[in-house]
Amino acid sequence: MTDRKPLAGVLPILVTPFDDAGRLDEEGLRNLVEFFIGKGCHGLTVLGIAGEVHKLSDAERQRVIEVVVDQARGRVPVVAGTGHSGFEVAVELSRRAEAAGADALLVMPPYVIRPDADGIYEYYEAIARAVSIPVVVQDEPLTTGVNMPAALIARLGEIAGVDYAKIEATPTPPKFTAIRKLSGDRLGLFGGLGGLYFYEELCRGARGIMTGFGFPEVLVEIYNRFQEGDRDGAGNVFYKYLTLIKFEAQPGIGLAIRKEVLRRRGVIRSARLRRPAQLPDPETFAELDRLLEKLGLTD
Repeated sequence: MTDRKPLAGVLPILVTPFDDAGRLDEEGLRNLVEFFIGKGCHGLTVLGIAGEVHKLSDAERQRVIEVVVDQARGRVPVVAGTGHSGFEVAVELSRRAEAAGADALLVMPPYVIRPDADGIYEYYEAIARAVSIPVVVQDEPLTTGVNMPAALIARLGEIAGVDYAKIEATPTPPKFTAIRKLSGDRLGLFGGLGGLYFYEELCRGARGIMTGFGFPEVLVEIYNRFQEGDRDGAGNVFYKYLTLIKFEAQPGIGLAIRKEVLRRRGVIRSARLRRPAQLPDPETFAELDRLLEKLGLTD
């Protein structure tokens, strides 16, 4: 992006498509970019947890950023995940992502050897100093095992360049309020968790959401209605599709469901996950069929 506008709206976490042999599918990745932009999304996020970033080689990570930036062609901002358990490695990954054209960085905290609050601060400060693009703090303790209280996240927002935080520590709505009370509007807050609390987070001042979902146009409609002042309409859309949001956000198997939805929609050719992976049983997909039919989404 040349005009570096503030991040806001629906910035989906892209799955990383593979072919049936488990190789990176660059054509599928380009299709994903066009699909999400075509559905009205306000940005793209790559190399998130739902992008199987932990199963990609360093070369593949870099290639994913390059392909998505190239295909997006500046139409929407691209946020790249660069978190790592090593401070120096996270700095290097962040520099490479910026050089590849990323507009912002999504950074999870170190999660193997978990530093204390001062160590986490030093980690984000080192990354922010190394780049000239904004940093998004990722607060996702279910995967990382790192618990960052609201006061710590507000403190991280005092670092120049740390402009946003993605809050996924449940319950998220009260944490949004707590961070905003401590930092005002200094930090732009985003939701995640598959969209489970998207409407409530918007009511608590969220700038938007960074999450995967097989029907991003639903999230876009919720956000756009809310921004237009139609809170009741936004809530109605959210609660209409909440059953599907919840179904796709099932722990362990949610990513497999999401990839299958995207495959059925013709966006990617294969729903393959890299191993190790937890896959749904046949009845889960039968339940998906019934749910999509009930919601009128079978086409």
